[in-house]
Amino acid sequence: MDDGSFTMQDEMRRAFAMLSGKWKLEIMWLLHQRVHRFGELRKGIPGITQHMLTAQLRELEADGLVSRTVFAEVPPRVEYEMTAKARGLGPTMEALTAWWNEYGKTLPEKPIARGRKKTPSNRLGSA
Repeated sequence: MDDGSFTMQDEMRRAFAMLSGKWKLEIMWLLHQRVHRFGELRKGIPGITQHMLTAQLRELEADGLVSRTVFAEVPPRVEYEMTAKARGLGPTMEALTAWWNEYGKTLPEKPIARGRKKTPSNRLGSA
């Protein structure tokens, strides 16, 4: 690697890094289905916070995988969609769906709840 060349493993590491993160694949899955507004994404991903959704969308946008369109309306409307570059991941998502349909029921179930749980000790105004 001293000659400045990259191996396929290096390239795959870069690709994995673009999609790594607790929520990015779920965001991409929803956007693979259709264009979504911010609120729709938030409702569609149980447990994600507004802050985390914003951060993940910004990273995906910076990587050229998601485009953000702001409409000059009151109240403002913002839509997110996959870019053409990200649409190239379509066959991968379809392969993952096929894999899940075949093997998903054989995997141990894990709890779906994610994110911070509300307890009396972390609510505002609790003593």
